[in-house]
Amino acid sequence: MSELADVKTAARTVWALGDYDAMMRAEGLYDLGAQLAHQLTITPGERVVDVACGTGNAAIPAARAGGRVTGVDLTPEMLAVARQRAEAAGVTVDWVEGDAESLPLRDAEADVVLSTFGCMFAPRHEVVAEEIARVLAPGGRIGLCVWAPDGVFGEFFRIVAGYLPPDPEFVDPPLAWGDEHRVRELFEGTGITPVFERASWRIIHPSVEAAIACYTDNLGPVTKARELTTANGSWPGLHADLAALFHRHAEDDGRVVLPATYLVITGRRA
Repeated sequence: MSELADVKTAARTVWALGDYDAMMRAEGLYDLGAQLAHQLTITPGERVVDVACGTGNAAIPAARAGGRVTGVDLTPEMLAVARQRAEAAGVTVDWVEGDAESLPLRDAEADVVLSTFGCMFAPRHEVVAEEIARVLAPGGRIGLCVWAPDGVFGEFFRIVAGYLPPDPEFVDPPLAWGDEHRVRELFEGTGITPVFERASWRIIHPSVEAAIACYTDNLGPVTKARELTTANGSWPGLHADLAALFHRHAEDDGRVVLPATYLVITGRRA
């Protein structure tokens, strides 16, 4: 349990690095939270939980739709930005510092559970799936967006992970949430039968160097990877590998256009 606590403390610290909101705005990824909330047809008064909500990715659109929304995230710095964004949007969300593996919610408290590229980064996927099912009322709906392992961000995260110390054995790889067979296993016995849809989001950066800077300056785990590799002398290798990835998606005008493939997981609890 001490090792698990250390992993979560490290995650809280890492995700506080950089400027996640700046990256989300630069890439238009907040639109995916809005699309997910629309797809789930949230109606006024429904109880909605955004798990690993970050800076309000799906929580704020769900509140705009009239949901009574709780956003849960491990990182206080993320929630501070989420509060500012909700205030600017003129919506009310209950922002709660909490763990996707131990949601601070009662059984069957939610009509809808959402997560956009959030719960996939919790260390123990079976525990997360059990918690999602626990807080979801009978007849309730889930909507999760996760990066596809065979997409550009699957390759991106594998490159970065190759320069970092290995995780403890009990930590599940985030990209496993993009494996349909594995997700079916995770929800087996929970009363939730997942349904899958592949989608793609077009992310544009002005140049290869701008793409590298966007992630190393703003995305906490990659910011940390740059710090560690700079310290141990392997940053030139990581930089070169990221540049090679982005060059493969460069247009004639120098822009990098990333076809960011992701999986949308929906379902209803029996």
